[in-house]
Amino acid sequence: MSTNTTSTYSDFHLQFIAGEWQTGKDDSTNTNTNPYNGDTLVEIQQATKDQLNEAYDAATQAQEAWAKQTPAARSAVLYKVVNILDQRQEEIVDWLIKESGSTRIKAMVEFGATRAITLEAATFPNRVHGEIRPSNTPSKENFIYREPIGVVAVISPWNFPLHLTQRSIAPALALGNAVVLKPASDTPVTGGLLLAKVFEEAGLPKGLLNVVVGSGSEIGDAIVEHKAPSLVSFTGSTSVGKHIGELANGGEYIKQVALELGGNSPFVVLKDADIEQAVRAAVFGKFLHQGQICMAINRIIVENEVYDEFVERFLSHVKTLQVGDPNDQGTAIGPIINEKQVQSLRDKIDEAQKEGAKMLLSGETNGQLVPPHVFTEVTREMDIAYNEIFGPLIGIIRAKNEEDALSIANDSMYGLSSAVFTADMQKGLRFARGIRAGMTHINDIPVNDESNVAFGGEKNSGIGRFNGEWVLEEFTRTHWISMQNEPREYPF
Repeated sequence: MSTNTTSTYSDFHLQFIAGEWQTGKDDSTNTNTNPYNGDTLVEIQQATKDQLNEAYDAATQAQEAWAKQTPAARSAVLYKVVNILDQRQEEIVDWLIKESGSTRIKAMVEFGATRAITLEAATFPNRVHGEIRPSNTPSKENFIYREPIGVVAVISPWNFPLHLTQRSIAPALALGNAVVLKPASDTPVTGGLLLAKVFEEAGLPKGLLNVVVGSGSEIGDAIVEHKAPSLVSFTGSTSVGKHIGELANGGEYIKQVALELGGNSPFVVLKDADIEQAVRAAVFGKFLHQGQICMAINRIIVENEVYDEFVERFLSHVKTLQVGDPNDQGTAIGPIINEKQVQSLRDKIDEAQKEGAKMLLSGETNGQLVPPHVFTEVTREMDIAYNEIFGPLIGIIRAKNEEDALSIANDSMYGLSSAVFTADMQKGLRFARGIRAGMTHINDIPVNDESNVAFGGEKNSGIGRFNGEWVLEEFTRTHWISMQNEPREYPF
């Protein structure tokens, strides 16, 4: 790990628009607080719609020259970003802990993922390519060019703010686009302003990255409806994603969308699985970042023959988890992001009990610290199984057999990530291919993201794919140009 010898970043109360740090002009203020202790981190005067327009104008003007830069020039900026991330690792990790409530373990995981996607994106300028296709018209040549899509609107979430923002803006910039970013209100620093500082230090030309912190009522719809962006990249809830999809395709200007939405990840334990390993995986895959991950285990489905053994071992392991200060190296479960989410979890706990689930483990909520809650005798139609939880609550479902387990796993409107544990790899592969999801992991957790592998979901979990070759398709446009080399005869 590199030692940070540079001064720490400051002035996070300002917006980053057109390459300049400026004060927001809206009457409202974003008071950014630490979810663990309630301390105020920064107060940000929010942006107006006029400032959003200024950001889009700057992005539009800067993008054309950026697209004409050589691949090496664009790659160089991304490699500088990687170096700066390394130099400022402790500073960045500290911000993730105090702003998003990340435990130190989770913050390190997120930092690593952010670094990896940045390094991968640095290779994109030399990997994007066109094609030459034959023609049935005599003396004609067909050229298929891959061009930058133009201006990209990015709306990022609060749960993995640094990584899930960088996952869009690094590829977009690498491929010759400009970006206007609206970070989540709970994480404006790690979800945007901190990255703006990094890219500015790396020498990214002015206007290519704009971070606009504003209320949803002021700029939430406007960032999508504006004529400038050709693509809207959104990561967040399915309900908001549907709204963005409607705005992007129902207004005056039609845009492409890349939507990574909610999940209801099944974690299936078949009767021949290594139960101890499955338990350890289930605990980590459920409670990492308090379960506030779109890929987090939402349902544990266990074949009847090993159900009781799994439950006993699972409970035993969960009871060892430390709940508390996210900055403590031993803490496994830190705070929930805000009081609204805490109340949502209280409601889910009440509903699970009303519907007949058996609560085997619980605890008192302390501020925004919610301890693990484990329910058994859960059925597929219960709210705790059917809907996304986004917190440290889990229901364990009994499956009659393998076929029943697969049926339960697929009984969801979501299809993001999933997992199955078995000793028979071929059976695991057959089972995995039977799950309707964008991603399935055999003998591992559903919380997986590698910068060179396709990431995305099916059904109500989203549209499009991130990472590797797949994101090249998302952030570029196809342009067919034909060349008629000799005069062509026409019928009239």
